[in-house]
Amino acid sequence: MQELLSNAVHAVALLDHRSVEWERVRQSRYWLYQRFHYRYPGHIQELRQRLMVAPVARYGDQRLCAFHLHVSAPDAVTKMRRDRFGNSVYEVYIPRAEGEVSFEMRLVVERDLATVAWPQLSAAQAQLYRKPTPLTQADVHIRSAALDLAAAAPDGAALAMAINSWVYEAMSYGSGATTVETTAAEALAVGQGLCQDYAHIMLAMCRTAGLPARYVSGHMLGEGGSHAWVEVLLPEGEYYRALAFDPTNHRRITPSYITVATGRDYRDVAPTSGTYIAPYAGKLEAHKRAGITHCEYIEQP
Repeated sequence: MQELLSNAVHAVALLDHRSVEWERVRQSRYWLYQRFHYRYPGHIQELRQRLMVAPVARYGDQRLCAFHLHVSAPDAVTKMRRDRFGNSVYEVYIPRAEGEVSFEMRLVVERDLATVAWPQLSAAQAQLYRKPTPLTQADVHIRSAALDLAAAAPDGAALAMAINSWVYEAMSYGSGATTVETTAAEALAVGQGLCQDYAHIMLAMCRTAGLPARYVSGHMLGEGGSHAWVEVLLPEGEYYRALAFDPTNHRRITPSYITVATGRDYRDVAPTSGTYIAPYAGKLEAHKRAGITHCEYIEQP
């Protein structure tokens, strides 16, 4: 796998994901390139960057095969740690940068549906996702809708599907109306937003209705940037199993999704964030190329 990571970005041959019959996929392999480039009017000091761009080694049927991070600054110091949610967090320290700095990531991920295992959490782990956060605090409208759906649903799975549908129907997809700091209640009042807004509203409703649920950051093939969706945690014996829903696209996730990180909301899993010392702001340019490089179907009887 390592030789694939060293190839030029546009030299990797990718299959057309639109022609893949995802319901028949047994095994698939993905290649992803992502670049964050920051420009500044002058030099900056004490840059501390946090990157959440690489999945953990194993996540359900997903396996990380290879990962490489390149930082443009020659004196950059990079460390990897696990956060409280089990995610891989890369922390980069750069003492001084002259005008610009870039972070480039390449990774290869495989999914094997022959070894499907929805993520399982203990009761203590699930408890982390029961309480609202500032971004997922329910208002009167969210609370009323969530409780109405809960009263009509026969079980947790049906309730999760009903909430997924409700959010999709209540929102219109579009940029400019919200930011990553917009709360679930504010986004719902506007009626328009991006994937993180859909996810925050669904999280607020699930938690209000008594379902622990967590925010997922990752990628959906065909999208230019990162994507967000929701995992609802349902009790199964002594554990909780995670079932993933994409309220932005009104569906359960398919093998066309790559999970990178999970948390309580966007703030826990933002792909890139950081601080530095300088009297001016920087400008971020992001680029991504991702696709499927190998696909095997389930044999038909």
